[in-house]
Amino acid sequence: MPKLDHDTLELLLIAVTAICILFQTILLSAMFIAVRKGIASLTENVDELKASAMPVINHTRGFVERITPTVEATAKNVSEMSQTLKEQTTKVSASVSDIAQRVNAQSTRVDAMVSAQSTRVDAMVSGALDAIDRTAVLVVDAVNKPVRQLSGLLAGLKAVVEVLGSSKPVQHASHPPQRESHVPPPAAAQDFVPSGPADEFDAHSGAML
Repeated sequence: MPKLDHDTLELLLIAVTAICILFQTILLSAMFIAVRKGIASLTENVDELKASAMPVINHTRGFVERITPTVEATAKNVSEMSQTLKEQTTKVSASVSDIAQRVNAQSTRVDAMVSAQSTRVDAMVSGALDAIDRTAVLVVDAVNKPVRQLSGLLAGLKAVVEVLGSSKPVQHASHPPQRESHVPPPAAAQDFVPSGPADEFDAHSGAML
């Protein structure tokens, strides 16, 4: 194998370097062409997308421009309604609190009145019952007193009748002896029974013991 001198090596290195540069240039050129084609395709796609999206965007923009005043007015109305509702809620809460206080006061007053009336009715009923009891006692005493007196009178009559019935009549010599007649006591006197120890009488004197 022949030896290569210094100049030959330099030429070989220069040739290899040139080939590499050429290859790199070809590769860069191919990449440039590919990127250019991609950019062109992307530009076409963007143009197509823009052409198809712009009407929608324009329509949306017009719709937004049309509804913006309505939305603003609605938001303003909602804000006013919220403020009014808040004020009304505050007023209603105050009214409810006032009504609740009045109802509690009236309930307390009614309870006190009912308690007072109940006490009064109880006192009236108790007084009426006491008066009825006293009246009943007086009526019983008023009825029993004449009954006791009548019982004493009947007992006295019974005693007199018994005395008269037990006495024998005087016999005369010129007349034949007569059969002793016995006068029965009255039915009222036979059926009478004294009501108690307080109603006992002396059979001979007719006085109440």
